[in-house]
Amino acid sequence: MSCILRKFPRFLPLFLLLLALMAASVQAAERKAPKEGVLLVAFGTSVPEALPSFKAVDASFKAAFPDSPVVWAYTSQIIRRKLAKQDRPVGGISDGLAELARDGVKLVRVQSLHVMPGEEFTELERAVLLDLQKHPGRFEAVYLGRPLLESHKDALRVSKAVLADMGDKRQKGEAVVLMGHGQAHGRADLVFEGTRASFKESDPLVFMATVEGARGFDDLLAELKAHKVKKVWLQPLMVVAGDHARNDLAGDEEDSWASRLKAAGFQVETNLKGLGQVPGVRDVFVAHAKENVDDLTKEPKKQ
Repeated sequence: MSCILRKFPRFLPLFLLLLALMAASVQAAERKAPKEGVLLVAFGTSVPEALPSFKAVDASFKAAFPDSPVVWAYTSQIIRRKLAKQDRPVGGISDGLAELARDGVKLVRVQSLHVMPGEEFTELERAVLLDLQKHPGRFEAVYLGRPLLESHKDALRVSKAVLADMGDKRQKGEAVVLMGHGQAHGRADLVFEGTRASFKESDPLVFMATVEGARGFDDLLAELKAHKVKKVWLQPLMVVAGDHARNDLAGDEEDSWASRLKAAGFQVETNLKGLGQVPGVRDVFVAHAKENVDDLTKEPKKQ
């Protein structure tokens, strides 16, 4: 190159420009976008049979964010203590954020794995905000992905995914009964009713009730009788098929939904599959994580 420049000095400005462009390119490469990380937050489970749901969710997020660490946090202290005694520790929200910070993450996507925006989601948001106050400047941005079911669009996507996932097991005229968790103080009741209506749009023989919410088993039973249903499929409207699904829904005890429905004359089948095992449902969670642009480290933008 130096020989060429001596012979053709007129190329010197071009050569210097080329060097400047190369240097600028190197500097731009060094100024990479901030490293991203994902924090998946769930209530948690200590039931081994329920873990396939969480494993499937984990795999979906790692595929959707291939260059980002994916960390888990459980909000239930009881479950965290139980797992710690079994040498299977899972940390809380502050533990998860600290782990991402140690890994050099600057942009965090916190994704709620709650089904509806009730009390537990409110506590999740509060916990994240408190941690940000304790560690100002630790992250450049923190986005909080919304729960599974908030909009009519969410409910239609989830209903179609759940019904399609049942495949050929369910025959014409057979009902699907979905057990939601619900909350005694009613913070998710209206969202639940909207979801129930959206599921009815997809299939009029889908029925829903909750363990703790306003719409309970007695309401469900009256509805099934009014529709003259003979056979029902029981399935949890929960991310994992954990304790509620295996005991309150499908257990052998006389007060389980399965036992009470059998006593009322219905044929009962169970499909103990958590929502996290349904691919279309996982897609909704991933979409919520990707689409959210509400940065908790900054003031809300005024419209």
